Amino acid sequence: MKIFRYMTHEGPAYGLFENGRSYRAAGTEFAFSRGEGIEGDIELLAPIEPRQIIGIGQNYRRHAAESNSPVPEFPIVFYKNVAAVNSPGKPIVLPKTAVTHKPDYEGELAVVIGRDCRDATEENALANVLGYTIANDVSARDWQRDWGGSQWCRAKSFDTFCPLGPYLVTADEIPDPNRLHIKTTVSGVVEQDWGTDDMIFSVRKLIAFLSADTTLPALTVILTGTPHGVGMGKKPQVWLKPGDEVQIEIQPIGVLVNRVQ
Repeated sequence: MKIFRYMTHEGPAYGLFENGRSYRAAGTEFAFSRGEGIEGDIELLAPIEPRQIIGIGQNYRRHAAESNSPVPEFPIVFYKNVAAVNSPGKPIVLPKTAVTHKPDYEGELAVVIGRDCRDATEENALANVLGYTIANDVSARDWQRDWGGSQWCRAKSFDTFCPLGPYLVTADEIPDPNRLHIKTTVSGVVEQDWGTDDMIFSVRKLIAFLSADTTLPALTVILTGTPHGVGMGKKPQVWLKPGDEVQIEIQPIGVLVNRVQ
């Protein structure tokens, strides 16, 4: 099932996308059924409102190599402000006060936890997943490397720095999240094109690790890391600039598109 959120005159609502058509979602708590069809253009929102956002750094072998970093022994964990969430089609707005000269893209698979989860095992980890969506973990590399006090959360938490969408695909349609493919295109140039099987820590391992003695509330979003090809890793380095369009594709989820402003 493909779930989306959109804006109505009454406020945000959920919809379903099936066979190329959009429908209103009937039901509650993601136990949705197909309602009436939706005609005309709609304003898409991020498919969920996260309770928290947990990021994982350097979780792809080739990305660790391009960052000149060793393969981590344990997951590298950071938190991203929920206020950074951005919607499909909405601009990534570069900071005006806390100026960055090195804004970067990171196409990622995002995991959405569907129920309060604690002490999951690798064997039962995926039973806690509501579904999957696409994320762009936009990162200000100068804040990440030089000005962030050795922490990453500041560099990754500016408003609009976490586009999500366009759909939330329920877990039953993606039995193995480590058999997907991520392609990131910036202004028509393919920059990332790699498989989630290159993750150092699989989705199962991440959920088990993060939930150990720690409750992950329902609607926790886990950003599972980015493959190689980010601007920081290029020679010479390439940074996002106003006017760039970032497209991140993961099938069967869809394509997340945002312009830089």
